[in-house]
Amino acid sequence: MNKIIYLDAAASALKPKSVMEAEGDFVRNSYANTGRGVCARAALADEMLANARSYVAKFIGAESASGVIFTSGTTDAMNRIVNIICNSREVKTVAVSDLDHHSARMPWENLARNGRVEIVKIPLTDNLDLDYKNMPVADVVVITAMSNVLGVAQNVAEIISAARKNNSNVITIVDAAQYVAHEQINVREWGCDFMCFSGHKIGANTGVGIMYIKDADSFSPDKFGGGMVQTISGDKWNIDSAPNKFEAGTLPLTQIAGLPIAIKEWCTWSGGADIVSYIYDELSKMPRVKLLSVRDAKIISFVVDGMHVLDFGALIGAHNICVRVGNMCASWIHSVMGIDGSVRISVGPWNTMDEAKQVVDVIRGIVK
Repeated sequence: MNKIIYLDAAASALKPKSVMEAEGDFVRNSYANTGRGVCARAALADEMLANARSYVAKFIGAESASGVIFTSGTTDAMNRIVNIICNSREVKTVAVSDLDHHSARMPWENLARNGRVEIVKIPLTDNLDLDYKNMPVADVVVITAMSNVLGVAQNVAEIISAARKNNSNVITIVDAAQYVAHEQINVREWGCDFMCFSGHKIGANTGVGIMYIKDADSFSPDKFGGGMVQTISGDKWNIDSAPNKFEAGTLPLTQIAGLPIAIKEWCTWSGGADIVSYIYDELSKMPRVKLLSVRDAKIISFVVDGMHVLDFGALIGAHNICVRVGNMCASWIHSVMGIDGSVRISVGPWNTMDEAKQVVDVIRGIVK
């Protein structure tokens, strides 16, 4: 069988050997539940968790590790954020945009369907960026830091600043699931109230993500159970402080053990701009290919005239090349562009220029 060329990093990154080794070492030598034991192995597990949390806090520029909450991923975090906010604040109006991934917008749209909130739209510019100069007034603003279809980093700090000019008490949520793979997150510079990303986008395992909360102890928990209470007597209890108050139950400890290693490995990668630019330039020479992303975007999205994206996916897949086809769980931006779906190429540290040349040759043959 020919070697697979994997060009779907934006969906999930391949895992480096060091991450698998770190997880295996934890399982073999240090595994125990955290926050529940006093034996030597429990102490090692507690230390691993504390170190991982501190590492992530530094990685995202957080002032304190107490605002770093482990989740199962961005979708989990986005749904939890809705419940955390609504348990703690009165929310009437929520601003979303057509750049949003389904998981960032659907939880709020679901509340709107039930008459609990009103949805307003952040407009897009002619370049399909968030138009922060025309921000609507809202109690909550959802910000997609980078579209998984267009791959362009948004000016998060300016967007949040504009939102606060409209409402000084606005709660801002940043979906950094795609952004984290390409740009440095700094939650202090952004000034966001919430931020989330998934570890598997940057080489960690599936099942672990980060939910950052700026003032975590000012919000009420959304989940209840072991590990998040200090004392219980009858129907009365004292909730622990953050981060414990948001981490009821057993955490994905094995995946957490690999997360700092994944971050460290990913940060050594230059980003693959040369590969992306080469493929983009070659596709631009093919008359049937209509490019949707811009040349300096972090991913390449396109359609082929006269060919359904699923047919293209099947044809290129027959050459052992993995790309993403469909609506990318981002139906709204496809609707704005007047299409049902697209083809997406995204690269990771494992990809080479030789692979890029092979891919271009295959695509040329498919669309000729």
